[in-house]
Amino acid sequence: MSTQDKVIAIIAEQAVLDPSEVTLDSTLEDLGIDSLGLVESIFSIEEEFDISIPFNANEPSESDFDITNVAAIVAGIDKLLAAKG
Repeated sequence: MSTQDKVIAIIAEQAVLDPSEVTLDSTLEDLGIDSLGLVESIFSIEEEFDISIPFNANEPSESDFDITNVAAIVAGIDKLLAAKG
């Protein structure tokens, strides 16, 4: 399973949607994920990929981790995985 597929599965679970309803262009807001759902998604992603996401839940716009849409989240995870080696 690719990074993209895993992220979509995690986000779909949080949004209580079928993974087929989650596209790379989807924003978390589009999917109905609130701030608590976002934090839970981040925790699930960190656990799934064994990474630490530099994310400030109180100030998402101040974060080094882009959460604008699903594609940005996947790209951010790939970058963290590459840095991890």
